[in-house]
Amino acid sequence: MKVAVFGLGYVGSVTAACLAANGHDVWGVDVDTAKVGPITEGHSPVVEPGLDELVAEGVTAGRLHATTDPRLALDGADVSLICVGTPSTSSGSTDLTYIRRAVRDIAEAARMVAPPASGFHSIVVRSTVPPGTVDDVVERVLAEVPDSGDFTFGTAMCPEFLREGSGLADFYDPPFVVVGTRNPKVGTALTDLFGFLPAEVQVVDVRTAEALKYACNAFHATKVSFANEMGRIFRYYGVDSREVMRIFVQDTTLNISPYYLRPGFAFGGSCLPKDLRSVLHLARLNDTDLPLLAGTLTTNELTVRDVVDRVVAGPGREIALLGLSFKTATDDLRESPSVELAERLIGKGYNLRIYDAIVNPSRLVGANLRHVRSKLPHLQRVLTADPVEALRGADLALVSATDSSAISALLTTPPARTIDLSGRLGTEVEALPGYEGVGW
Repeated sequence: MKVAVFGLGYVGSVTAACLAANGHDVWGVDVDTAKVGPITEGHSPVVEPGLDELVAEGVTAGRLHATTDPRLALDGADVSLICVGTPSTSSGSTDLTYIRRAVRDIAEAARMVAPPASGFHSIVVRSTVPPGTVDDVVERVLAEVPDSGDFTFGTAMCPEFLREGSGLADFYDPPFVVVGTRNPKVGTALTDLFGFLPAEVQVVDVRTAEALKYACNAFHATKVSFANEMGRIFRYYGVDSREVMRIFVQDTTLNISPYYLRPGFAFGGSCLPKDLRSVLHLARLNDTDLPLLAGTLTTNELTVRDVVDRVVAGPGREIALLGLSFKTATDDLRESPSVELAERLIGKGYNLRIYDAIVNPSRLVGANLRHVRSKLPHLQRVLTADPVEALRGADLALVSATDSSAISALLTTPPARTIDLSGRLGTEVEALPGYEGVGW
């Protein structure tokens, strides 16, 4: 396969050299001769362990080239990989100037050179870009250069996950290879191009692929900040936070795992809110700030508020709330976000019917009973053990319950509108008219 790589910084240079090493005819393109020159002479333009040797091998074998002329790279090329910079502007937005320039260079060069044998060329963004960039920027630029000669273009997002200093190792052993495209031909081309890597090539929606890189980097930054906030507070109590975190990461069921990493409704219960407030109180006692953890409580509150706002923005006053406890298989209502949600909606004049498979007001005791009496003093009157009864006459269902009775009731007597708070109701419920995910 002939591959054009636009941008010869860390990502582009590593990508070009590795693909050349796998037998492809790779042409790197950059406007900066300080990057093109070293490659043509068999050297890496950037400092990256092992890259200098790999570039030399590719150039010697005649599989790796570099140029400032996009036409040389596009002539007969099957794929263009865009690896240009996407720096932040002063406002924090992403500067897509180089993305636009690269796409325009590709489209204009295509008018003057021969297409690949198939006539089809995949334009693939590897740079980190906001969701919607391929649709709203790449496709728009292509539309502005309508005469692409004998080329037919398809577009995609295939985010890179390379770290400076371990770029080669990261390329050859990626956490995943994700191709976001709506064009099956592009999916096939990139599956062939990256099929030698150990990770399975996953073809997904283009915006999912664009968002994935942001999710990864945001989470990595959050992990660093979380560990630093633990150190900031625990040092006041003579605790070596390094030892705490050494043990912390040994829990691969909850701490370091997919658990809790599904978008959905707010957290609650007798432990998480209470203990988070306690840690923040310790910080105040020691005159220090833990903005990440403080923001966690703020985000939790906003999650409840957002659902209330969505209810208020829609029609109808009759609401079925399916699921009341803070998680399944318990009747613990302490600090349940569903209880908070019910209280706020009742306070706004909505009529609620509530279903929960386990909660029985006559069996609530202690702090659990006191909490529900303070929040929902008339729970007995609005609670039912029958989800069909809760849904009868409802304009809207708010659903966190995932038991078979609740799902069956939704399928047989669906309201005009359903807001899924769990993301685990299944494809049949998601196919209902009026279905909405709380965060998807």
